[in-house]
Amino acid sequence: MIIRKEFKFENAHIVRDCSTLRCSQNIHGHSYRVEVLLESNYLDDGQMVYDFGLTKLYIKEFIDSFDHAITLWSSDSKEYLVDMKKHSKRWIEVPVSPSAEQFSRVFFLVIDKILSLSTMNNKEKEVKLNSIIVHETKSGYAHCFREDAYSKNMGLIRLEDIIFSNQVKSEWSKKDFWSNILEDKELITPKTL
Repeated sequence: MIIRKEFKFENAHIVRDCSTLRCSQNIHGHSYRVEVLLESNYLDDGQMVYDFGLTKLYIKEFIDSFDHAITLWSSDSKEYLVDMKKHSKRWIEVPVSPSAEQFSRVFFLVIDKILSLSTMNNKEKEVKLNSIIVHETKSGYAHCFREDAYSKNMGLIRLEDIIFSNQVKSEWSKKDFWSNILEDKELITPKTL
């Protein structure tokens, strides 16, 4: 069975080297919608694949890191990166261009890691990430599956190369959230929310 949870965020970026001059040469923003699709062949004690309330913990918090932020490509010019960081307190630097396709891969990799590190406490069984859909506009989206997320043909994404600004990190409920992910430390899920 597949279940779906949708999240929203506002974000700005430049997609360098794309065909459209407006996108490749100008900072612009989108009202993103992210669909997280989880799957399992089992139901937990509540007769659910995965309680939607659990997604509000680490998954929502991670996606919310991109809200009202600018996403920067680490391969952009150093001058641009320094200026954007100087003029924005909320930024994320990623090792790939921040296109909808690459956003979907970043989200897949991180959410997949979050699920693998999360403690299941209601007899959830074999819950795994099926796919991620990132809607950049009402009519355009990228749909990422496991083979896409881990594809070297689409550019290697190492989680340790994703950098969050201090303001983004200060808003996480667990201050060591990102270091726990990078160090493969268990993310404890409270028994009750």
